[in-house]
Amino acid sequence: VIVFPGSNCDRDIAVALEKMQFKNKMVWHKETSLPKSDLIVIPGGFSYGDYLRSGAIAGKSLIISEVIKAANSGCLILGICNGFQILTETGLLNGTLLRNKNLKFINKDINIKVLNNKTKFTSKYKLNQVLKINIAHNEGNYFTNKRHLAELNAEKLIAFKYCDKNGDVNEKSNPNGAIENIAGIFNSKKNILGMM
Repeated sequence: VIVFPGSNCDRDIAVALEKMQFKNKMVWHKETSLPKSDLIVIPGGFSYGDYLRSGAIAGKSLIISEVIKAANSGCLILGICNGFQILTETGLLNGTLLRNKNLKFINKDINIKVLNNKTKFTSKYKLNQVLKINIAHNEGNYFTNKRHLAELNAEKLIAFKYCDKNGDVNEKSNPNGAIENIAGIFNSKKNILGMM
């Protein structure tokens, strides 16, 4: 678990990983090497207070070059909330996270639908399964260009979409204005998952 100043979900992730029998290590953002890892998690929070742009400063941290090397060698990388923002800032995931459509911070339980269950991240879920999760963000409005959006759809790189409790994907179930209700995406090799 990578720890940045302003991260506030790093300990939560550590506890969750330990409950799932992962041997975990917390890695401070100024480190210049990573332990051998099967999974690297970039947690949520407000790295560097989100002063410049969410994830922008963290995306330039010393440890990030090692995260990029690990990602390129096939290591699993999970970025949650601010972690997703950091992954887009580094270029490990395409697109960007904009301000929520209502320009307000959102903290509430929502539903997401599993769109691809053929990855190491999602194989325990059923296709189209609806999950109830909590979101807490100000910049969760995922956006990308038409070419990349077409690639996401064609290559099944959309992990989750916001939906209602019945699994219907519609504008009313989109909490932040994300394009096509996208709540999480994979990279082309499906070893990186970013989700709000």
